[in-house]
Amino acid sequence: MAQCTLQQIKTGNYLTLLLLSVFIPCHVEAQLSAEFELNKNKYPESHIVRLLDEVVISVALKNDEITIEQSFTEEDLYLDNSATYGSKRALNFSAFFELNSVEATSYEFDNGKYKAYKVEDFIEKDELDNSFHDDTKSLNFIFPKLSVGGKTKLQYSENVKNPRFLSPIYFGDFFPIQKKKVTLIADKNIEFRFQEFNTEDFDIVFSKKEKRGNIIYTWELSNVDRFKSEANVPTYKRVLPHIVPIITNYKIGDKKISVLNDVSDLYSWYYSLVKDINTSAPDPKLVALVNDLTKDQERDIEKVRAIYYWTQKNIKYIDFEYALGGFIPREANDVFNKKYGDCKDNSSILYEMLKIAGLQGNLTWIGTRTIPYSYNEVPTPIVDNHMILSIDLDDKTYFLDATGRYLPLEMPSSFIQGKEALISKSETDFEIKKVPVMAPETNYFKEYTELSIDGKELLGTSKTELTGYYKRDYFVQLEDEDTDVKLKAYYNRKLRKGNNKFLVDSISETNKFEYDKSFIIDYTFKISDYIKNLGDEIYVNLNLNQDLAYYKTEEDRENDTEINYKCFYDYKTSLNIPEGYAIDYLPENFSLHNTYFDFDIAYENVDDTIIYTHQLKMKFLTLNPKQQKEVNAAIKKAEKNFKEVVVLKKQ
Repeated sequence: MAQCTLQQIKTGNYLTLLLLSVFIPCHVEAQLSAEFELNKNKYPESHIVRLLDEVVISVALKNDEITIEQSFTEEDLYLDNSATYGSKRALNFSAFFELNSVEATSYEFDNGKYKAYKVEDFIEKDELDNSFHDDTKSLNFIFPKLSVGGKTKLQYSENVKNPRFLSPIYFGDFFPIQKKKVTLIADKNIEFRFQEFNTEDFDIVFSKKEKRGNIIYTWELSNVDRFKSEANVPTYKRVLPHIVPIITNYKIGDKKISVLNDVSDLYSWYYSLVKDINTSAPDPKLVALVNDLTKDQERDIEKVRAIYYWTQKNIKYIDFEYALGGFIPREANDVFNKKYGDCKDNSSILYEMLKIAGLQGNLTWIGTRTIPYSYNEVPTPIVDNHMILSIDLDDKTYFLDATGRYLPLEMPSSFIQGKEALISKSETDFEIKKVPVMAPETNYFKEYTELSIDGKELLGTSKTELTGYYKRDYFVQLEDEDTDVKLKAYYNRKLRKGNNKFLVDSISETNKFEYDKSFIIDYTFKISDYIKNLGDEIYVNLNLNQDLAYYKTEEDRENDTEINYKCFYDYKTSLNIPEGYAIDYLPENFSLHNTYFDFDIAYENVDDTIIYTHQLKMKFLTLNPKQQKEVNAAIKKAEKNFKEVVVLKKQ
């Protein structure tokens, strides 16, 4: 939905510099400044130092309307050859963030002084791709003669066209910042609330004073170390210190006008954008379709299921953002005839189709898990970036997201689990509900395998059963595996066990692309060079699947980590004991249960067959660094069992 992308334009200036982290510095013979040497010694692992990061926000009342102008100054010093790549820059702007002026200069250190080179050429581009269309444009330019030890200065200003779109103010980034200063100059008749996040460990100096009818708010912070960029972070909004400025209300004479004082103000604005959609009669073809989909369904829940699955299958997801069009759903008739739309459009057609079927759906705003705010904390458009439809049936709320595919009615999208949803009931009535987090057993990976030994090869026949998000992930990926060669290569990757010589021989799929049935894969395989023979003994490690290892994190990790969903692995393996051999050693059973996962391995001898069972239940979505250390320690203890082998001895 539009909110996310529009806000990210200004909520993360650091994004344009994040790519610098991948480049490796090299030795340079050129003369470098004392300023460079000082910062290179102080920040040996950094590629860039921001010498000054200054933001000035002016919020005024003109003709009884709020106007906002923001100006930015960024001065950077480059500490290695990433300067070559850092010379390419771009600024984004849109209908909501109107770029006013840009001035960019690079500085080359030569003969004991800096020489300035002003950027003269700016190229404007539309930012479009195949699945996303909006009014965002970029202004692209290159800093000339930028090299190791060089500096850049970028100054630009913009108008924020809607007072609800004030962006967060960040006081940290993925590079060191020597000085950060933010000044907000506002008409004294405009009231603010400043919501702080992750600022408690930072000495941010705040001041507030009145001058000539304005209130001047100032925040200053010096010598901020870089934040570490790591994979699988839920969102850096949980890490970077920042303040969200919220315009709550303003006065015109004796009249007080609310903007975003609380959630009801945000909802009132949202409702004003959707209240006039689908006012015309539904397309007769759409009515006929709904009647056909529901004609054999007696229960309301099955009517909803039929309509929901049709929408997932037939309305292609393409994201659109054009000014307020990024917030206003398109007419259901248009979506039906074009067969594509964004999240709002999918919600619009679902709403209308349910209405035709005599059912009441509710437009619902929600933020994905990349947004850490609650509606009460931040009642502004940055709190959400997605729209779905919800419906109440039999005292249960179902969250329908037709932008996804292969989602059963009972399961929300994985990326909104645990999030607050703002549900529209009427012009003045709304409800905030939390989306449930799916239990591990919902996302089931169950596999039964029969093994036999042929020399050094391990031969197997497996039946794999997938449910929930696991099944959905497979289905989405399998859409592109449209040849036998691609399909076999896919399953060789996804089902690999034992070692890298695992090879699938035959594959049979049952219930492929079915919404409400388990996906079953029957296959045969062999693993070469897996069996170890020593004299009259055979050594077999039955721990063919070691999924627990994937959940370990680096010991020096600094940030939270997140997985997509809780899950449950269930393996049962039977090994036929070769003729003439008997069990010489069977490993002991092992169990480890804690807050984060349950882990069980068991071995049993049944009628000349070894039965191996292994279950793993992952019970968390997010771990902080302290919890990661606890989980790592538990995993190491459990992993020792993966080294255990069965020993068979010739009789």
